[in-house]
Amino acid sequence: MKKIDAIIRPEKLDEVRKAIEAVGYPGITITEAEGHGRQKGVVQQWRGETYRVDFLPKVKLELVVSDADADRIIQAIIKAAKTGAVGDGKIFVSDVRDVVKIRTGERGEQAL
Repeated sequence: MKKIDAIIRPEKLDEVRKAIEAVGYPGITITEAEGHGRQKGVVQQWRGETYRVDFLPKVKLELVVSDADADRIIQAIIKAAKTGAVGDGKIFVSDVRDVVKIRTGERGEQAL
């Protein structure tokens, strides 16, 4: 099993959620986040004043999926989230040793 953590632009959330559902995977956890990558934030201007925004709003998606589904879901996220501009986000993939469904006690892929 794989855990997919995707950090994306907030305005892309609805498109990404629909893309994940379209490939047949409805389970997802979404968290509002702030941060920056190599760009170290942005410089903006408002009412003639220039100011720096160090932490930009982002959304973090978390999914635990079977090994067989991981690449298909990653590609769906990339296709829906990509704008081609700096700040599109990142996807982190890690191995999951076990999953336990609290309600039934099922373990492993049956718990997904």
